Amino acid sequence: MTSTQTTRARDAAFDEAFLRKLGRLEIAARRVRAGVLRGERRSVKRGQSVEFADFRTYSHGDDLRRVDWNVYARLERAFLKLYYEEEDRTVHVLLDTSASMDWGDGAAHKLTYARRAAAAIGYIALAGLDRVAVATLGAGVRRQGPVLRGTGALFRLLDFLAADETTAGATDLDGALAQYAGRARQPGPLFLLSDLFSAGPARGKGGLLALAARGYEVNVVHLLSPDELQPALSGELKLVDRETGDARELTIDDAALARYRQGLDAWRDDLAAYCGRHAMRYLPVGTDLPFEDLVLTTLRAGGMVD
Repeated sequence: MTSTQTTRARDAAFDEAFLRKLGRLEIAARRVRAGVLRGERRSVKRGQSVEFADFRTYSHGDDLRRVDWNVYARLERAFLKLYYEEEDRTVHVLLDTSASMDWGDGAAHKLTYARRAAAAIGYIALAGLDRVAVATLGAGVRRQGPVLRGTGALFRLLDFLAADETTAGATDLDGALAQYAGRARQPGPLFLLSDLFSAGPARGKGGLLALAARGYEVNVVHLLSPDELQPALSGELKLVDRETGDARELTIDDAALARYRQGLDAWRDDLAAYCGRHAMRYLPVGTDLPFEDLVLTTLRAGGMVD
């Protein structure tokens, strides 16, 4: 790395030691896909690669260069050698940059934490010779970056992720996810990093289902800040919605906080059950979780990386 690159990686909490740890991980996938270039994973599609798969009888028009002439000399019959074609996969990383993500302090700030997580997931994919497609979401797909490849693309990924600040207005997560599902190509493992606050009755479920229907392997990393998980509030308060500006006056006491926590638990349990029914992975994360623990332990425990 150059000194500039090292500085930028350090700013994202990616020093050389951490990058080496990331390089030992791999994006988990439930399906094997035939790709375009040769990667490190094996596809079930039979092509021309380095690992032998099987023989089949020669047919008129087949490439004579693939005939096993040693077998022909022994059996006086022509057989073609078949090989496993190695796989080139696209990993999709979607970062929620809606106004509600601008919450929390320091390293626990939701958007800051989500950017770092997106960059780490992207680097794991790049180090595994996957392609990486990245986009930011708000009311719709705000920006969609170029498809990246190779560990040298980490800095382009960091620049892309850092470019968007949060924007005002209600989030239509369903619309944004459905828009991405409709426009992106080469479905593969997909990571959504979001607090899942969204307008509309579907509350993000419809958009997740649209992605799954198009063949994406959906991984939801549900990020909430510590004071969203355990609010330290009391008394007579006026709460203002960060996205819509709607205000509500409330009396916060122990009973109100208990109802809030019950509602929060029910929401996350419902999302987990919904994702489970539709073969998606769901991982609730508080942004006070140490970042290295998230990437090196929690994502692995959640089956999102190996």
